[in-house]
Amino acid sequence: MNYLEFSFRVTPEDPGLEIAEAALSQLAFESFTIEDGVLKAYVREDLFDKEGFDGMFLWSLDGFDISYETVVVEQQNWNALWESNFQPIDVEGKAMVRAPFHKAPESGLDIIIEPRMSFGTGHHQTTYMMMSLLLDTDCAGKNVCDMGCGTGVLAIIAAKQGARDVLAVDIDQWAYENSLDNIKANGCSGIRVKQGGAEVLGNENFDIFIANINRNILLRYMADYAAAVRPGGILMLSGFYVPDAGVLIAEAAKYGFELHKSLEKDHWSALMLTKS
Repeated sequence: MNYLEFSFRVTPEDPGLEIAEAALSQLAFESFTIEDGVLKAYVREDLFDKEGFDGMFLWSLDGFDISYETVVVEQQNWNALWESNFQPIDVEGKAMVRAPFHKAPESGLDIIIEPRMSFGTGHHQTTYMMMSLLLDTDCAGKNVCDMGCGTGVLAIIAAKQGARDVLAVDIDQWAYENSLDNIKANGCSGIRVKQGGAEVLGNENFDIFIANINRNILLRYMADYAAAVRPGGILMLSGFYVPDAGVLIAEAAKYGFELHKSLEKDHWSALMLTKS
């Protein structure tokens, strides 16, 4: 399975690159990096929506000069691509997210991630904030769901913090397989992994429910996510920009949730809400 790599240049860069990333995140783009003034965005070749791409609001923005180039990244070339760019991530001294070839940390949680074009290495602002929230949360003995798990990094953190039961869910086949690989690499065999969306939750209930996806999906399935959280439980949301936080908080409030904590990083937002 091949991916398309889009390299965007936007003038002015701030806030142009962030706006471009926000627009692309509403399509099927899974992973983003910004380096040396270039936004690189990746989408599965078979899922690329040319009509939606051409119709993005991005192209009609006044005051911005936008250009891009596209190359095909073949499946066998992905490992070489990410190995050349992937750097270990220190999450506030509490955890290290690294590739297998990086040195293990001397303290804190050691999280080994080998992505297959799956979202969630910790480099993206939303994943980093969700890791920060989760690392500050007592997971011991809790039931945890990681919806839209990507690489499985959040599910792995929950398991390594003593969660009793962890379910990782993603609709993408690559993410499903990648989560299985990473779970094995981290010795977290107790994590259950399912491919699908909210429909796979069934009647399960969780103490902690994590969803790092995007604004539209979170709003569409908020009722399903809310129903899966036990009274007194925690709902963690990210994958949206700061101006959208109010909309997510209001939607969650319809199902008995109150804001407990919020984080912001480079215009992105993450929320922790509790259920009454």
